Amino acid sequence: MAHAAGSFDVKITPQSDDFLKGTSMGRMSIDKQFHGDLDATSKGQMLTGGDVAKGSAGYVAIEQITGTLNGRSGSFILQHNGTMTRGTPQLTVSVVPDSGTGQLAGLTGTMTIKITDGKHFYDFTYTLPESH
Repeated sequence: MAHAAGSFDVKITPQSDDFLKGTSMGRMSIDKQFHGDLDATSKGQMLTGGDVAKGSAGYVAIEQITGTLNGRSGSFILQHNGTMTRGTPQLTVSVVPDSGTGQLAGLTGTMTIKITDGKHFYDFTYTLPESH
């Protein structure tokens, strides 16, 4: 298992969806810039829903990351599945199987995300096949 860590900047923009009006659901676009061992950008989509007053919600997201991971270039897709139960978060972020391209072909792994004082940090544990 290899490891990558660093920070990222994220811009989340609400999207207008007529079918979501009047519900407790939303859709957002995601734009990120990763720094550190993962030097990359990402674009994605997020769906959310829940009861904000009770501190409970869920979200799913897909984002495609393009750049370099510890010096190897390519792209890959991350899948997010998160819930907040009365303020207690639970989040799984994993690489979509066979989504790696270029020098990141065959990538597998999971990422944890931490937010401290409004700043975002990632910790990525992954495996890559030996380069040929």
